[in-house]
Amino acid sequence: MEEDASQFPKKELLDDVPIVEDERDELEDPEFEVEVLPPEAETGADSGCGRRSPENAAAGKSRKEAAVADRFQACRLRKTLGRLRKLQEEKELFIQETRGELRACRQRLDLITKQQASVAAEVAAGREASNTAAVGRLQAVSRRLCTELDNERDLQSKLTAMLQESESAMWHIEIQKGQLEDVHKSAQEEEAATRKGLRAHAAKQLHREEGALKKAERTRLLRVRKAMCLQKEHGLRHQKLLEDARKNHKIAVKFLKASLGRIREQQREEELASREHMKRRMDAVLALKNSITANRETLRKFQAWGQARAELAEHKAQAEKEMILAQGGDAFKHLFHQRRRQELEAQKRTFEEQQKLRKQEIVARILKEEVEEANRKKKPSSPTKATSRLTLRDKTWGYISEVCEDRDEAAPPCNLLQDTEGVPYPRASQLLGAVSCESVQGDPGNVIWEDDTLAEPEIPGLWKEDYKPHQVPKEEEDRKPAGGTKMDKDILARTMEQLRSRVTHRQVASGREFKGRPFNSKPELIHFKDFDVGKVYKKKITLINATYTINYCRLLGVEEQLKDFIHIDFDPPGPMSAGMSCEVLVTFKPMINKDLEGSVSFLAQTGGFSVPLKCSTKKCALSLDKELIDFGSYVVGETTSRTITLTNTGGLGTKFRFLRASESCEMDISQSAMKLSSLFTYEDKGIYDKITTSISEQQIEGNESPTVDVTSQKESGKLGGKEQEEGRPAESEGVTMTTAMTVSPNEEQMEISLGEVTEGEIGPFSSIKVPVIFTPVIPGTIHTKFKVVFKNKQCPTLYFRVTGVAVDVPVWVPKPHVDLKICMYDRLYQDSILVHTRSKAALRLKFEVCRELRRHMDLLPETGYIQARSACTVQLKFLPRHSLPEDAGKYFDKESRVLEAPMTIRVADQIKPVGFTVHAVVTTSDLELSPSAVDFGYCTIHEAVRTRVSLRNLSLLPQAFGFVGLPKFVDIQPNDGFGTILPLETLQLHVTFQPARAKEYSFELICKSEINRCFKLVCRAVGVCPPLELSHYQVKFAATSLYDTSVATLYVINSHVSMNSLTHSVPRIGSEDASPVGPTSFEFLPPPDSPITISPLVGTVLPGKRCLVQVAFRPVLPAKLILQEAFQMLTKETEVKSSHKDTVTQRKDLTRQSISTLWLQSRDHPPRASTTQDAELQKLDLKPSSDEYQAAQATLARSFPGSFDKFVVPCVVASGDTADRKGTEPLSFSPHNTLYLELWCPAVAPSLVVASNKGKTVFNFGDIAVGHCGIKKVSIQNISPEDLAVEFSVLNPNGSFILLNPISKLLAGETQVLTLSFSPRESVKAQETLDVITKRGTLSLTLMGTGVASMITCSIEGDVLDMGYVIARESVSSNFKLQNSSVLPVRFSLQLDSLCGPGSRSQQPLPQFLAFPARRTEVVGTRNHSGQSVFSVVPVEGIIDPGKTQDFTVTFSPDHESRYFSDRLQVVLFGKKVSHQILLKGAAREHMMFVEGGDPLDVPVESLTVIPACDSERREEAEELKPILVTLDYIQLDTDVPAPPATRELQVGCIRTTQLSPKKTVEFSLDSATSLQHKGFTIEPCRGFVERGQTKTISIAWLPPADFDMDHPLMVSALLQLKGDVKETYKVFFVAQVVTSP
Repeated sequence: MEEDASQFPKKELLDDVPIVEDERDELEDPEFEVEVLPPEAETGADSGCGRRSPENAAAGKSRKEAAVADRFQACRLRKTLGRLRKLQEEKELFIQETRGELRACRQRLDLITKQQASVAAEVAAGREASNTAAVGRLQAVSRRLCTELDNERDLQSKLTAMLQESESAMWHIEIQKGQLEDVHKSAQEEEAATRKGLRAHAAKQLHREEGALKKAERTRLLRVRKAMCLQKEHGLRHQKLLEDARKNHKIAVKFLKASLGRIREQQREEELASREHMKRRMDAVLALKNSITANRETLRKFQAWGQARAELAEHKAQAEKEMILAQGGDAFKHLFHQRRRQELEAQKRTFEEQQKLRKQEIVARILKEEVEEANRKKKPSSPTKATSRLTLRDKTWGYISEVCEDRDEAAPPCNLLQDTEGVPYPRASQLLGAVSCESVQGDPGNVIWEDDTLAEPEIPGLWKEDYKPHQVPKEEEDRKPAGGTKMDKDILARTMEQLRSRVTHRQVASGREFKGRPFNSKPELIHFKDFDVGKVYKKKITLINATYTINYCRLLGVEEQLKDFIHIDFDPPGPMSAGMSCEVLVTFKPMINKDLEGSVSFLAQTGGFSVPLKCSTKKCALSLDKELIDFGSYVVGETTSRTITLTNTGGLGTKFRFLRASESCEMDISQSAMKLSSLFTYEDKGIYDKITTSISEQQIEGNESPTVDVTSQKESGKLGGKEQEEGRPAESEGVTMTTAMTVSPNEEQMEISLGEVTEGEIGPFSSIKVPVIFTPVIPGTIHTKFKVVFKNKQCPTLYFRVTGVAVDVPVWVPKPHVDLKICMYDRLYQDSILVHTRSKAALRLKFEVCRELRRHMDLLPETGYIQARSACTVQLKFLPRHSLPEDAGKYFDKESRVLEAPMTIRVADQIKPVGFTVHAVVTTSDLELSPSAVDFGYCTIHEAVRTRVSLRNLSLLPQAFGFVGLPKFVDIQPNDGFGTILPLETLQLHVTFQPARAKEYSFELICKSEINRCFKLVCRAVGVCPPLELSHYQVKFAATSLYDTSVATLYVINSHVSMNSLTHSVPRIGSEDASPVGPTSFEFLPPPDSPITISPLVGTVLPGKRCLVQVAFRPVLPAKLILQEAFQMLTKETEVKSSHKDTVTQRKDLTRQSISTLWLQSRDHPPRASTTQDAELQKLDLKPSSDEYQAAQATLARSFPGSFDKFVVPCVVASGDTADRKGTEPLSFSPHNTLYLELWCPAVAPSLVVASNKGKTVFNFGDIAVGHCGIKKVSIQNISPEDLAVEFSVLNPNGSFILLNPISKLLAGETQVLTLSFSPRESVKAQETLDVITKRGTLSLTLMGTGVASMITCSIEGDVLDMGYVIARESVSSNFKLQNSSVLPVRFSLQLDSLCGPGSRSQQPLPQFLAFPARRTEVVGTRNHSGQSVFSVVPVEGIIDPGKTQDFTVTFSPDHESRYFSDRLQVVLFGKKVSHQILLKGAAREHMMFVEGGDPLDVPVESLTVIPACDSERREEAEELKPILVTLDYIQLDTDVPAPPATRELQVGCIRTTQLSPKKTVEFSLDSATSLQHKGFTIEPCRGFVERGQTKTISIAWLPPADFDMDHPLMVSALLQLKGDVKETYKVFFVAQVVTSP
């Protein structure tokens, strides 16, 4: 074997390496083929399939196949390169190890040589010394060293040979690696090119994103500017409103008192009327309540009937479904067709009813018209009126066409009946459409309009019998064109267009008919703005399908006037789903400078639509940023200026000129106010919208009235805003104008003028600023109006006004009223007074306070100087004293406590002083505590006593207060005794006293205000230390729903173990003697009939011990109330079964009370019922587990209004043990030692209830097969008055229960259905609890179910199905059975590992041909070259009923010769569980004979490399050299018993085939039998023949001959010849050896 392997070079071995499974799967992936498409194929795909010729298609196909082959070869070479690198690394490692071993071997050789030399020297020395023993020992050592030296030399030679072989293999690997480096480099270049393309694409994308970011930033800045402008304008308007409100407030005070009287009188009358109205409403509510109760019962009855009908229909459908399934049909398909048929029948009935109604309407309309026509004929009618009316026939035709159009809404809308002022006759195409529509949907015999005369003609003459039509002359008749006139062609075209439009139809989806525009365009308007003649503009629009289902779109074209300028590029996309879009390219090439408008028309499946198109030329859009310039107040002689901006937002420039309104100019052209809206065009610039509106309004006002009136509210608001903006406020109330003059126009021209730039040219999208100068000369108000005229006649004249005030008073106070708000006595308040001057020189000022208030108010400094055109500040100090009411006199109102103090500013060389007023409200700062002393009484150290104290604020200001210096045993709430009290408010404070020790207490509580005033409260108390204590004195139960239990735990503790008061506090009452040490008893006294349970109630606690006490709260409904509800429910059921007459009479007698009233009555006192009803309730014996009792209980729980109870349970304490008392003798106790336990018990109705299953919360799924899924639906309802966020507890992720549709929110009163599934994974009983958690409570659902395992048995033993040998390209089949032994139906599916993806099989670390044979665990063997599966099985999936058997057929179809066809068949139950794994095996031969047996000499995996074709002679020679290796191991036993011979077998078979062959049998013969016998081999039989479909066994036995050498195995060979359809020769190698038994 080694010789044969060495005959082939290393390169051929590496080239024949097969591709592993993962490589093969990767190459077979369709995505792999898509990626390797050449650029030519992609270019061809983009250009369209319709333009390629068959030759180009064939060339493209060949190029594609060549590219795929090249890609395949490149991938294969890369894989080979990887394997070569791996082999190189392994060889390098092996060479290094070999070299290391060789070096170590050489070192050992040197060492042994040295040792031999030393031993030889010692032997010589021993011989000289005649030391025989030493010489013998040294000779033995020498022999051992010689043996070791020989061994090392043999090892060295072997290592040298191995090293040479490895180096030779390394050179071969390096040569192949060099040959494959080019492929690797090309792959790296392709990868680098790909990365470079990606980086370029990323750079482009980054550039686009940066541009978009800059654009968004510009948009944001524009919005910010607009928002700032709007905010500024709102601020000015708000300031003006505030000033107006202050002025109106004074006026409104005068009418307040008079109005209050009238309001009180009206309130009395309204109160009386409201009482009467409320009484009427209460009566109506009571009546409505009774009606609601009756309607609720009726609704409940109808709901029960509807539910019963629904259940009956569901059962019927289920039975029908089961029957169809039993017959083997498709139940879903049948039900779907049945439902669709019912819907079609319902639609048909609806359509027929509509047809009948419309026919009746038409007939009634015609009859009505006939009556009206008859009445009209009786009256004389003038010819002029008759010509303007519609005839009866025309109206009838129009109405019929309208009716037909209503039926087919997809057709283009048209009004057949137009206004009487238009053309009254319908067109022929419209009438034709109407008749055709009616003929399709109605009876053809009814549409005979020409035979029936509905009315007489309105214009006589045309319809007379003796009327002779006009005869056309023959010469004119000859001149008529053969194809008809132009009008006939137009009529024919319109008629054909109408007929084509009828291809549209209605679209109905999910029961809804689509109405409206079928496609939405984005943008909605195609607008080409500011275009230039000769240029080309393009815009792209997107059409989005807005219908419910698939729709089509077709381009009809543009209007006639746009065809010369507009070109549409639209490729119909075909069917478009709802929401899909397509693009349309619109190209505009203007030829004339003119505005164009029109639309682009499209036709969809549901009707036509159009997209408007507009083309606008360049225009001027001029505007001013202001229409009013207000300079404010300025002193005579000053000069100031403002700027007005002229802005052009259009694309066309023009010349302008600023003039006064009274001047004239050639460019001034009068414009109509109605044309302003069309001349101003703004392209999405929101900042100019408001300016345009104001300019238009101002110009209209200017045209109507030449004189300007500044008293309007709008202008006054702007005037005030400008004053505040420019920092020049107008005259205050404290300043009096000395002069008031009217300024003439000439003087206005002198005082208000324009700057140097008043005319010029403004370009497109630009602005120009023009200064306006104000120089006041005479005091007074100045108004001037200016205009801006333009050379462009389409631009309107713009107007703006300028106003200013000239004053001569130099000093003024901006705030003439100084409001100090509310002030307290003995507190200092300060404010600053700002004084302004307009004078150009410095002035001396003197500040004076009225004489009555000089003790309480000061102005500092009293005298000062103010510089020219500046301001100064004066400090005002106000310190009110308690003598202020007496000192102020008339300036102070004692009832309202209002102070109004006049102040004066005297200016040097000015007669009239400047005055201002100081306003203030003066109040006290007292706080009042009530009561002034508090006695808490006796209180234990474990409890607290609370009392209520009132704190009243006598001031008009809110005051902050706080109780400071509180002892540790006192607590004040709210806010720990701190807070703010409002004016004249009274606060209730809770003072809590909890003593720390047993003694008598006496203390004071101090309340301080924010101004450090103190108010005291005197308190007294006695502290008590009881012998026992509780771990908790207050228990707050959570809101507990009905029939739920909340448990709290506490302890009773006896900590009294010593009488030593120095180490701890001993029990005592105040200052009395201490209680004795010993056992102490307690007893809880809960209130009777309460939902409270305390365990234990009575007990004794030893010193230093504690006793556990449990307190349980369980709210329940009274049993009598539940029985009463059950009785009423049973009575109502009886009433439903009885007659309807008895139902009405009995329902009035058995009116049910509200649940809240019954609950309160059951708590307070037993419900009042008649003796008959009590007797019936006693007879009604219902158990709590009965359905009636549970239904009544669930009904009451739903309607439970909720309750809150607060229980205080006393616990009496006595010294001694309860077991020591005699008889019924009570223990002595003190009332001061009693402990109190406070319980808060809120009871509520459950927020969530189960609306199905009669309110039960336990759901049993029953028996479900493993792998199956059981579904149950649970309806839960939110009966709380608020929306609840719902959460669910986590079910076991490895469990069988799953919540399929969790919800996140449940609205108030809403009912949701939860779908629960039970999918058992094993045979086990499962139970879990699903908690539906809300903030108001938790609803627990108990889920139960049992999983039943599915048992499947297979008829194949050993799970191996051997298909045997078969002729290649033929097939053979085999059958097996699966039996269902379980009690449930089983759904199965069969899977072959060869058809599964590569991800399901684990990858081998080494190629399969390198793996050790014992480690080969692959089950998928050789595959077909054609790509088809070797093994196939039918059926692939299905269901096996309980106890039934399913037959399966496995087909083996190989397409080439191989012995290693194998696959694994997996039986999967319910798509999850693998029940059986069957190994499928088979072999294929090209000829009818085969030999099986011997040791394997090849690998079970074939290479994908194409085997080159050989000539017949070489093929025959190769067939004669087919080797068979037979290894026989003779086991030699240690005993004397002879061992049995070593045996092997060869199988010779003949394959049954359908091919015609001259030979029906296969003959075989084995030569050299005699020589084999001499060497111990026994072969039987040596010759024979095999029939088709049979095999014969050749037995081989071997016994070692006498001269056999056990150290050398025996190797002989013989030829085995097979003769069938061809002749085959096998060379059988027999290798025999003897091995010892283990």
